[in-house]
Amino acid sequence: MEMFDSVNVFGEKLELCGDDPVTGFYRDGSCNTCSQDIGSHTVCIEASAEFLQYSRFKGNDLSTPAPGSDFKGLQAGQRWCLCAARWLQALEDNMAPRVYLKRTHIKALEIVPMELLKKYAIDLS
Repeated sequence: MEMFDSVNVFGEKLELCGDDPVTGFYRDGSCNTCSQDIGSHTVCIEASAEFLQYSRFKGNDLSTPAPGSDFKGLQAGQRWCLCAARWLQALEDNMAPRVYLKRTHIKALEIVPMELLKKYAIDLS
């Protein structure tokens, strides 16, 4: 599994998304990706209570701990590398979480247009 270059949506070095809990396809804390990452875990979000409830309703329970896989469960305010298509689905359902652009991999742009990500950006200055 050769990782694509660690580059964000601005073409700069990808910043760490989250290490408590550790996130990312590679579980390296960053939204790095590769051709085997079918879900494209490339959008760094700030989880909200509403989004976590929505995600659980959609069949992706991110808030319940899974001790067997060393996952404590995500809480509101924590960052997570979300699948780009899941973020887009949440947007269509008016439940999209806020996004950290400097922590979002450039490959996310193959699924989600930059204009949409910018509307939900936390770190756009």
